[in-house]
Amino acid sequence: MPKILLIRFSSIGDILLTTPLIRCLKNQVEDVEIHFLTKEKFADILIENPNIDKLVLLKNDLGSCIAQLKEEKYDFIADLHNNLRSHRVRISLQRPSRAFKKLNLQKWLLVNFKANYMPDKHIVERYLDTVINYCVKYDGCGLEIHLPENQSFPDGIPRPEGQYAVLATGALHHTKQIPVALAAQIINGTDLPIYLVGGKDDTTRAEQITALCPGRTTNHCGKLSLLQSAEVVKNAALVISPDSAIMHMAAAFNRNIISVWGNTVPDFGMKPVLPDNSQSLSFIAEVNTLNCRPCSKIGFSQCPKKHFDCMNQQNATEIIQKIKEISDSR
Repeated sequence: MPKILLIRFSSIGDILLTTPLIRCLKNQVEDVEIHFLTKEKFADILIENPNIDKLVLLKNDLGSCIAQLKEEKYDFIADLHNNLRSHRVRISLQRPSRAFKKLNLQKWLLVNFKANYMPDKHIVERYLDTVINYCVKYDGCGLEIHLPENQSFPDGIPRPEGQYAVLATGALHHTKQIPVALAAQIINGTDLPIYLVGGKDDTTRAEQITALCPGRTTNHCGKLSLLQSAEVVKNAALVISPDSAIMHMAAAFNRNIISVWGNTVPDFGMKPVLPDNSQSLSFIAEVNTLNCRPCSKIGFSQCPKKHFDCMNQQNATEIIQKIKEISDSR
């Protein structure tokens, strides 16, 4: 029985992108035992995953965590994060391992010289390359997120019902976020009820959007847990999101997705990945005429050029038309 440790400390979207690897290992390697090491604050994403035999949570002390891991005597370690801490884990455990190739040189060339040497291969499949010695193949079934049964909602916040859309109000970096004015224009251009989701850091933006769309939105930002927000996404007819965790969450639930891309580009290998047999639609909205894009592989707190044209020049009319097409197709 091979015992395999997978390492991915953060963040929500990146962890969701590892779930096909977890599933394919479990289904394709006989009697495999899978352990997954991540940060404690991201436990909810994986705690209900039936393909993980043991979830190992990093709290504050990496040293004590490593001591715990040494007792497991793993047959193999797949380092899906490939940073200093994950490297320390691999070196300390002294077990056979392979690290995920981040392709930082190719990303640097794309950002700085707009020379695209990125492989035409989604990060989901590139994660599987870390376990190539187990002959694991991608099964085409997409991402996974598992919710607890009979999950409750906070008092006074009912579950959404009927046909509605979700709009993700935030992203980790400003240059990925959908501007308030653009979000309001999109919302006011559609007939679907819109639920705003996001964390506590997104509440101000959500309030600004709500003020520009009187009677058109229900604001859940900062009011729901991660998995409660995931349930709102799961039951939506459509999800509108920047390049963010909510985009990958929507893909995990096989939702119709309109992803709105700012300073990053799908060529980095992170576009929504739906199951191969999916009937859902995925539309990528991006401004392809800017010679400054992509300006980063991750994002900035403000536009380096001060104009933020990668979002401000988005074609709201086209996005609204795609929403109508998706709504009419249901």
